[in-house]
Amino acid sequence: MNSLRYSYLAAVMSMIVLSGCSSPPGQRRETSEILAPNEVTDSRTLYAENCAGCHGSEGRGGAAIALADPVYFAIANDASIRKVVANGVKGTSMPAFAQSAGGMLTNKQIDLITTEMRSRWSRPEILNGANPPAYAANSAGNARQGEVVYGTYCASCHGSQGQGARKGSAITNDSFLALVSDQGLRTIIITGRPELGAPDWRGNVPGKPMSDQEITDVVAWIATHRVQTPGQPYSASNYAQQQE
Repeated sequence: MNSLRYSYLAAVMSMIVLSGCSSPPGQRRETSEILAPNEVTDSRTLYAENCAGCHGSEGRGGAAIALADPVYFAIANDASIRKVVANGVKGTSMPAFAQSAGGMLTNKQIDLITTEMRSRWSRPEILNGANPPAYAANSAGNARQGEVVYGTYCASCHGSQGQGARKGSAITNDSFLALVSDQGLRTIIITGRPELGAPDWRGNVPGKPMSDQEITDVVAWIATHRVQTPGQPYSASNYAQQQE
């Protein structure tokens, strides 16, 4: 009996000791560490928490372009990418993430995100033998000539005036243009939207890639469709009158 009682007491004590080593579900352990937002140094966590909402999980695209696109990393250098992440793009849906620009991330965190994206998604050889356009425009665009270029390379998918068609979305829509910069338009034309099946600058007309100037001109033409009050069915003057 004594040995049985001893075994029972030992079992109870073991259960008490073990239960004391764990915490109820959902309750933080005393030894766990919660990092402040500016102390997070895991680059994948930083991307997931700050970029994936628009650019998609694993860079697969969403409301914004897919970043897991080696063509994008072949034309955009680290300085250009870092500038966009840090400072955002004024007048578009791309916010600034750097603390120096009103965001939440430190310079080190910005560097980690930029480096991680390139290390995971770039393929330096992807454009071997190609003559890619410059990431940024080197000259002013000619909107009149851009309309001609648009008809050659873009209208078959996006409609005769960019209003959208079966194969492509509307790209002269005022609300869309309010959310994207000229550089954003240029980037999309060069890299395409592979996640949506849209080709890069080489694939719109087989065997006839777009030239750097043609891309500049098409962006100039698309930009002429921007309006002062995007999303409104009336002009700014009419809107002001209705508020009186």
